[in-house]
Amino acid sequence: MADSFLSQDEIDRLLNADQESSEDSLGAGPDVGIKPYDPHTQRRVIRERLHSLEIINERFARQFRMGLFNLLRRSPDITAGNINIQPYHEFARNLPVPTNLNLLHLNPLRGTSLMSFSPGLVFMAVDNLFGGDGRFPTKADGREFTPTEQRVIHRMLSMAREAYEFAWSTIYKIKTEYIRSEMQVKFTNITSSPNDVVVTTPFSVEIGSHRGEFNICIPFSTIEPLRELLSNPPMDNSRYEDSNWRGLLASQMRETQLEVVAQFSDVDTRLSNVMQLKKGDVLSLDKQEFIEACVGGVPVFTAKYGSVNNQYALKVEQMVQPALSSLTKE
Repeated sequence: MADSFLSQDEIDRLLNADQESSEDSLGAGPDVGIKPYDPHTQRRVIRERLHSLEIINERFARQFRMGLFNLLRRSPDITAGNINIQPYHEFARNLPVPTNLNLLHLNPLRGTSLMSFSPGLVFMAVDNLFGGDGRFPTKADGREFTPTEQRVIHRMLSMAREAYEFAWSTIYKIKTEYIRSEMQVKFTNITSSPNDVVVTTPFSVEIGSHRGEFNICIPFSTIEPLRELLSNPPMDNSRYEDSNWRGLLASQMRETQLEVVAQFSDVDTRLSNVMQLKKGDVLSLDKQEFIEACVGGVPVFTAKYGSVNNQYALKVEQMVQPALSSLTKE
């Protein structure tokens, strides 16, 4: 008798049979697998890895560490995080409150970038600058920074700008320009739309057991002209290889054999006169003081016509191509 009873799984399948069949019939339509597309919310896909920007961030972390050591007289540990490529609203959503937001121009690049200091970093710097050891943590509580804290922020920002310019110097020369500081993200319009893509790099600062963070946020449209340069870092020995290549090419070019053609004179006549020429006819030529010598149809120098050791010869008077004269000087 026990075998005649249905199990719970069998009962569920019987009850859901009509629903599954209706879903199958609906799914068999022409819109199967089509996903809605909203152009306002679609992210821009960037597949390249910005190797040069990673090098810049590591170099900036080392340089900024030395600046903080000179300011605080304590040895900080600064670590550059992974580069994130995300919409601006996602970056702004994760910022703590209050956060010091500094707007910068990276001349000659277009657009406005952002360097943000978290409250933990600001309080840690102020505490260490005035001899504290972090035993009494400061709470933000949504308040604005005091004038003393703002002075420390400006000193750190000045060092960070100098270190960032140094980090970029070997890749591309930039000059940072301070615009203003803000406390709220809604006043930092560095992108035309919250969905615009930005390139952000988080940095972690540790002094003893205390930790703070700051971020550098650059709109992708700002560094897009340097996309190829940031994806493929330049080689350190590229200049040395270029000079060797140019020297080798110049030496090989000097050994190239050329045919020099000197044109003594031009005769203007008609085709009917040429057809009437006979053996023994004489064509009169105008004797020129200087004649032009060409290589491959390109004028090279002017010369005088004469003879040396019973051979026709040309005496060079003046070089025509300035590039050839500069090459001779080199």
